[in-house]
Amino acid sequence: MKISVVIPVYYNQDNLRPLYADMSAKLLNHDEYEWEIVMVNDGSKDGSYAVMKELAEKDKRIRIYSLSRNFGSHAAILCGLSKCTGDCAVVKAADLQEPTEMVLEMAESWTKGNNVVLAVRKDRQEGKGQTLFANLYYWLVRKAALPDMPSGGFDVYLLDRKVIHVLMQLDEKNSALTGQILWSGFRTEKIYYTRLQREIGKSRWTLRKKIRLVTDTLFSFSTLPITIVSVIGTLSCFGAVAWAVLVFIFKLLGLIDVSGWTTLFIFNLLSFGIIMLTLGILGGYLWRAFDASRNRPPYIIEEENER
Repeated sequence: MKISVVIPVYYNQDNLRPLYADMSAKLLNHDEYEWEIVMVNDGSKDGSYAVMKELAEKDKRIRIYSLSRNFGSHAAILCGLSKCTGDCAVVKAADLQEPTEMVLEMAESWTKGNNVVLAVRKDRQEGKGQTLFANLYYWLVRKAALPDMPSGGFDVYLLDRKVIHVLMQLDEKNSALTGQILWSGFRTEKIYYTRLQREIGKSRWTLRKKIRLVTDTLFSFSTLPITIVSVIGTLSCFGAVAWAVLVFIFKLLGLIDVSGWTTLFIFNLLSFGIIMLTLGILGGYLWRAFDASRNRPPYIIEEENER
């Protein structure tokens, strides 16, 4: 049985050699499996691809690809999955924050018939701010979009060949790959681990990318944005009618002498804000439909080294 390990690489030049040494000591020496390592450089501007070439020259089991620019980790993972040749593939980060040996545990679960094996974080050795955002994101996804999302979330997972084939067929843009895996509904098992503190390099997972992930997940797998628009519009209509009736009654009773400009200004400002919010949400859907209609590839391979 052949297992492919897909590793997206983005500004990880200092992590790659320790990562390969760690995998050699804990993973690649297990001869009960045939191993393949697929590294995808996601437009890194540091020396990551040079190190990848160095490792590929050292070990013939390593296949490397370099994308023309930074398309995002999900696109890099899709590239690796489309190029891997294993009976299953394990997606693993390059930052050494997940124990490498858990890949063997995932492979054992796969041999028992599970098509998807998720490595779920039961704890994090990270900052409170990052942990709070992650917990909030996964809570929101469970409540609004994907009830099967683990409370600790997952970034590392094993996919059977049939699952990889389905993901290639979906060909969704501006979506969350983890959401697609859960949506597909294949037989799944979870294993648990503690995410370690990053010791080498700096995370490139910026706030902008986090917000993009939240919006992509909600727009792709949930009706929450449209529901918000509907609720706000309904409440605005009822509020406007109630206010109009109240003002009319007060006018008939002679309780209103001079109409207030301040009240009118606040009402107009609130109405304008609601309209812009609605247009923004609808624009998000329109943009995604337009982007999908252009049929652009999710990634472009600039250079590759296949043996």
